[in-house]
Amino acid sequence: MEKVKIIECPRDAMQGIKEFIPTYLKVQYLQSLLRCGFDTIDFGSFVSPKAIPQLVDTAEVLSKLDLSKTESKLLAIIANLRGAIAACEHPEI
Repeated sequence: MEKVKIIECPRDAMQGIKEFIPTYLKVQYLQSLLRCGFDTIDFGSFVSPKAIPQLVDTAEVLSKLDLSKTESKLLAIIANLRGAIAACEHPEI
């Protein structure tokens, strides 16, 4: 039997919202998604805050997530070497 992987992408929706979503609300929402058991959650972005200001707090959000009771993988978007270096500081993604 083939396995289906479901990837949830709140990052895509959040980055289009103009009004800044407080970090604690992002954390609460992502925790609820982690409890659902998605294979992968595309949660954040390591790009210039000028390009995507909504996700300027990706590292902080990540640091506040409780990943101890989930098998979901986390995915973040990077756009350049600087973003890749920043993302590599977080082994949980």
